[in-house]
Amino acid sequence: MNGEEAFGGRDLSALRRASILAAVTLSTTLYGTTVLVVSTVLPQMQGSLSATQDQIAWAMTFNIVATAIVTPMTGWLTGRFGRRAVMLWGMAVFGAATLGCGFATSLESLVLFRVVQGAAGAPIIPLAQAITQDTYPRAQHGTAMAAFGMGVVVGPVIGPVVGGYLTEVYNWRWAFFMVVPVAGASWLAMWLVLTDGGRLRRARLDWTGFLALSVAVVCFQLMMDRGERRDWFDSTEILLEACLAGIGLYIFLAHSLTTRRPFLNLKLLLDRNYALGLCIVGIYGMLNFTPMVMLPPMLQDLAGFPNAVVGQLVAARGVGAILGFFLAMYVGRLDPRIGMTAGFGIMAASGWIMMQFDTNATWWDVALVSWMQGVAVGITWVPLTVATFSTLDPRYLPETSSVYHLMRNLGSSFFISVSVTVLLRTGGVNYGRLTEFVTPYNEALAVIDTGTASGLAALSGEIGQQAAMIGYLNAFAAYTAVALAALPLVLLMRIRR
Repeated sequence: MNGEEAFGGRDLSALRRASILAAVTLSTTLYGTTVLVVSTVLPQMQGSLSATQDQIAWAMTFNIVATAIVTPMTGWLTGRFGRRAVMLWGMAVFGAATLGCGFATSLESLVLFRVVQGAAGAPIIPLAQAITQDTYPRAQHGTAMAAFGMGVVVGPVIGPVVGGYLTEVYNWRWAFFMVVPVAGASWLAMWLVLTDGGRLRRARLDWTGFLALSVAVVCFQLMMDRGERRDWFDSTEILLEACLAGIGLYIFLAHSLTTRRPFLNLKLLLDRNYALGLCIVGIYGMLNFTPMVMLPPMLQDLAGFPNAVVGQLVAARGVGAILGFFLAMYVGRLDPRIGMTAGFGIMAASGWIMMQFDTNATWWDVALVSWMQGVAVGITWVPLTVATFSTLDPRYLPETSSVYHLMRNLGSSFFISVSVTVLLRTGGVNYGRLTEFVTPYNEALAVIDTGTASGLAALSGEIGQQAAMIGYLNAFAAYTAVALAALPLVLLMRIRR
C-alpha cells in the first residue's frame, strides 16, 4: 500500500504530541472498557430481557464477530477517508450504539446495537496505535507506547469493576450509560487535536479478499465461542463453521498471493520481526484475558468470594498493569527482548502459583497472582509493539496495526475457549474418578453420614467442587505452558540499534 499522504507527525511540538497521545489513549481506554463489561451483567440482562443463557450470549458473540470483521478494514478505511474522519465517525457511532444498548428493550435490539458498537469501535485501537507511532519519532516509541498501552490493557480491567458496581447500585443499563459521556469527551478531544492524513489516491477495496477473510474469521469466532456448548465436532453446526473457516482462509491466501492489490499485503510477512510479532502477540492475547475469565467463577463458586471482593482482585491486576507500563518506559531503553522475556517469565511464574491453588485460596494469594499478571502484561506490551514495527515502513502502519490487533483478539478468543473446554472436560472426567473412592471402607468419609439424602448431597457437592478445582488447575497448567512457549520466539527477534 503506497501512501500519497504520509501521516507526518515529525514536526509537531511536544505539547501537541502529548495532546494527540492523550486523546487517542482515551478513545482506546473507552473501547477497551466495553470489551468485558457485558460479561459482568449477562445474568441481569438475561432476566430483564427474558432470554435464555444461550440467547443472551449472542450479545457478546455478535459484538466479537463484528469487531473481527471490521478490524482488518482499518487500513482501507484510513486510505479511503483519512485517519481523522475514521476516528471521529467511529467514536460518534460507537457512543450512539452504546447509548442504544442501554435503552434496549428487547434481545434483538440489544444484539443489533452491540453489532454496531463492535463494528464502529473496531478501527479505533489499531488506528490509534498507528497515530501514536507516527506522532512520535522511533526513539520515543517506547515511552509513547507505554502510555498508549495502558488504554489497551487497563480498559478491560476498569469496565468489569465499575460496571459491576453500577449494576449492583442501579441496574445493568448503567454499565452502558457510564460510557456515553466519556465517549463525548473523547470525540471532542480528537476533534480538537487530530489532523488529517493517511489518505490514498487509489484506495480500492479488494472485495474477494475482504469477504473471504471475513467468512474465515467469523466462522472461526463462532466455532470457538459455541464449540463447548454444542459439543464441538459432534455438532453439525460446528463442523459447518470449521469447514467454512478453512475454505475462506484458503481462498483468502490463494487470492492474496496472486492478485496485484490484495486486501492485506501478505508480502509484509517477509519482515522477520513483523511475522514473529504477530505470532507473539497472538500468544500475548491468549494470556491477557483468560485469567480474567477463569478466576472470577472459580473464586465465586469454589472459594465463596463475594462479587465485591472479586472486583477488588480484578482491580489488583489493573494496578499491576499500570506499574508494568511505567517499568516498560525504563526497560524500553534496553534490548526489547529483555522486557518481553521478563514479561512472559512473570506470566509463567503466576501460572505456576495458580497451579498450587485449592478451594481454600486466600485473598492475598489471588491478589498476588492478579498483580503479577498485570505487571507482566504491562512490561511485555511496549517492547513487543516497538520491536514488531521497528523494521516496517511507516506508511504500512494502519494495515499492519489492524492485523496485529486482530491476531491479539483471535488469540484471546481461541485460548478462552480452549481453557473452558479443558476445565469442563477434565472436571467431568475427574468427577467420575473421584466417585470411585466413595465406598463404605473409605475412612476419610466416616465424618459424613452417607445414609441420609442430605449427607449424600453434601458428599456429591464436595466431590463436584474438588473435580472442578482439578479442571481449573489443568487450565492454569495450559496457561503456564503457553507462556513458556513464547520465550523461544522472543529470542528470534532482531533488534534494530
